[in-house]
Amino acid sequence: MSQEDVRERIGYLVKQVDQAFRRAGEERLRPLGLSIAQYALLRALADAPGAPAAELARRTFVTRQSLRDVLAGLTAAGLVSVAERPGVGRALPITLTGPGRALLDQADAIVLDVERRMTAGFPSEEVGHLAALLSACARNLAGQPAT
Repeated sequence: MSQEDVRERIGYLVKQVDQAFRRAGEERLRPLGLSIAQYALLRALADAPGAPAAELARRTFVTRQSLRDVLAGLTAAGLVSVAERPGVGRALPITLTGPGRALLDQADAIVLDVERRMTAGFPSEEVGHLAALLSACARNLAGQPAT
């Protein structure tokens, strides 16, 4: 198989888009002092308050160790707080602080702008179709039934 053929395969194209999106996001988030990983954790905390670390790691596509590292940086910056005592079970609840929520609002606008740039020129119905196809790909690879 030639290199030309590999560059047209879906897996290669998905990775190429992932890397381009990550670079664009990192560049645009840098002035806020955030990385894509930090943004993802702030977003996950806003979307799933009180979620355990394992769930946050899944939502942010990182290992639990990487999650701890990202969380430590956000905690030191005063963007999230970790309770000193468990709420239920052994997990320490993690919450966004006021400054964390405010920064997330700014970061969301940036990430949405990067997404709009990525799909510039696509009719809105095609953006929805692309999202549905990518969601189906993720479900298929996870062995989940179609919805």
